[in-house]
Amino acid sequence: MTDYFAGDGRTNRERMLAGDWYVSDDPESWEQFKRAVRLQTRYAAAYTEDPDGARPILAELLGHLGEEAHIRPPLYVDYGTHLSVGARTFINYNFTALDVAAIVIGQDCQIGPNVQLLTPVHPLEAQPRRDRLEAARPITIGDNVWLGGGAIVCPGVTIGDDSVIGAGSVVTRDIPARSLAVGSPARVIRSL
Repeated sequence: MTDYFAGDGRTNRERMLAGDWYVSDDPESWEQFKRAVRLQTRYAAAYTEDPDGARPILAELLGHLGEEAHIRPPLYVDYGTHLSVGARTFINYNFTALDVAAIVIGQDCQIGPNVQLLTPVHPLEAQPRRDRLEAARPITIGDNVWLGGGAIVCPGVTIGDDSVIGAGSVVTRDIPARSLAVGSPARVIRSL
């Protein structure tokens, strides 16, 4: 295998956090991932008995959980600690947030079922991908954004305040504020 990191003394986790190429074999990252799996499993189980009582588990899982924000389980995260959810945001079932890089969701958002926010990127070239190189780009969702069910937001995307993304859309590029975007790839069809 090629030594992609010759002369770079950082750990793979340090490279990951910097947004650089890395290999996901870092022991600390693995422990953080296992922590996230445990907490999301505990949250789902506790939610079935007492949604309000489960909130402290969710708050422990996430980097930030805004006042009155609500997430219906199940939810799936890589780490949780890189995910920030704004006040009064509602997230429906089967939310996937691969938070290798930061994911920031604004206030008063509505996120439909089966939405995916995906920060990881992989090389297009075959050998580096075979060698397990990856990186990540942050995602930012503005305030009062509605992501329709099944929408997918790709790495590095920012969606502006007050925008709506149609159900099943795949967002590959930034969406300006107050826009309606639909399709795959999502395109702005009108201003709101």
